[in-house]
Amino acid sequence: MIEDPPLLTIRSDFTRPSAAAVAALDGTASGHLVDALGGQGALDYRIKPVTQPPHAFCGIAVTCDCGPADNLALFAALESCRPGDVLVAATDAYRGTALIGDLLLGMARNCGAVAVVTDGLARDLDGLEAVGIPLFCRGVSPNSPARNGPGTVGLPISLDGVRVESGDLVVGDRDGVVVVPQLRIDAVIESLARIREAEAGLEAKVQAGLKIPDFVAGLLASDRVRRLD
Repeated sequence: MIEDPPLLTIRSDFTRPSAAAVAALDGTASGHLVDALGGQGALDYRIKPVTQPPHAFCGIAVTCDCGPADNLALFAALESCRPGDVLVAATDAYRGTALIGDLLLGMARNCGAVAVVTDGLARDLDGLEAVGIPLFCRGVSPNSPARNGPGTVGLPISLDGVRVESGDLVVGDRDGVVVVPQLRIDAVIESLARIREAEAGLEAKVQAGLKIPDFVAGLLASDRVRRLD
């Protein structure tokens, strides 16, 4: 290259969903959100909480792409973080070093973040648990990253094939993390009422002793099943 690339590329001005939209999804089970998104939207199953409960969170994504073995972009993302945000950091799923430790998680909390999510690793478990906000990641390693860049803040990222943009809503619980694209928030909110009603109805039947749901019983009694005995 003739010129060195910038260490950081930052977009801090992005459209944020309304407080009402965030409140409407706060406390929603990740499974219900996936149902409302047509069966997808969850991050890789290995991205799970490494901190103690409570694990549930809901907030607005502030994205950063750190690349492998580096966390300069995550530090830079602190500048864009507002109360109620979720810092979402991509590392290309790098597993050689941690991306974040207790001090950086504490800075995120001090900036108002309600959670940090990454496809990378973390370190300093005892300290992380004392910070008081959820950290979702792939695992734990004491190896430390560099702070050299390059990286981006506020631009679209991909975590194991799931696209995340700043301004999307990110919801997590013990089952995992779901990304609700900003353009689909209203449709998801509208679908949730039907999903919750259907779930509650089936749960009541199970509690009352249901063994086989009607749609399965109907299929088993039809000519679409070939029985060999």
